[in-house]
Amino acid sequence: MEQIQHKHVEVRGGLKLHVTEIGTEIWYSWRHQMLAVAASGFRAIAFDFMGYGLSDQPPQPDNASFNDLVDDAIGLLNALGIHKAVFVGKDMGSFPAFQLGVVHPDRVIAVISLGIPFILPGPNSLPFHLMPRGFYVVRWQEPGRAEADFGRKDVKTVVRNIYILFSGSELPVAGEDQEIMDLVEPSTPLPPWFTEEDLSVYTNSYENSGFRYALQVPYRTLTKDSGITNPKITAPTLLLMGEKDYVLRLAGMEDYIRSGKMKEPVLNLEIIFMPEGSHFVQEQFPEEVNQHILTFLKKNGI
Repeated sequence: MEQIQHKHVEVRGGLKLHVTEIGTEIWYSWRHQMLAVAASGFRAIAFDFMGYGLSDQPPQPDNASFNDLVDDAIGLLNALGIHKAVFVGKDMGSFPAFQLGVVHPDRVIAVISLGIPFILPGPNSLPFHLMPRGFYVVRWQEPGRAEADFGRKDVKTVVRNIYILFSGSELPVAGEDQEIMDLVEPSTPLPPWFTEEDLSVYTNSYENSGFRYALQVPYRTLTKDSGITNPKITAPTLLLMGEKDYVLRLAGMEDYIRSGKMKEPVLNLEIIFMPEGSHFVQEQFPEEVNQHILTFLKKNGI
């Protein structure tokens, strides 16, 4: 990883993002992709979202929303003198990547999402009424619930448990007498593709930032209206989904992806399913994901 350069870039109101560059969430999750795309001649940039990792904490984190992440991404492009870019997001990072494609089409060459189909924040972003009450997304929307749960463990254990839980194919759902952290037995091993060194890097990042902002965005702002009506993305868009990603178990999610409904707002869409992929496909199968990304870019003349 010594090829990757680190710096802090001011984007708004004096706040700085921790930025990594060669040739988004915490930069480290993109370590494999950065090296691959840079080796193919692209300039690869990943950053810790505001409030995450080594980036600054916003002065009023409880008022933060996905719109702030979009503004930070544009601010970063401006600070680096970049007019247009390909935006790649996974999980919560897919939301601002899609939103950028809608509200800033002139700054977006293409959009690539891993694990999350086209969804924008808002009251109807997800069918929360159909989700189990113990599902982690529902639980963590409740102020103080996750904080109390995480507070019983050290940061390393929290990160470890999240990687174990979210790499499974079933929805992480706690019972009435449980919290989400109770779902993982201490003896459960890490996924084979996730090392103790990886765990240490993530632990250090969250020890620096804490979980306050990470709980606000995305969980407590998912239903906040983004102010967008009739959204459309015209830029080439790639969705990579693991067939064993628990996201596909959400009510209506697999039908939304496979039926073609996603092509109504996303006009130039390609979808690739990875048979053994989990929610962390870019870390689980980095070479395969890298090839899909590079093939997509080449196919679209990028």
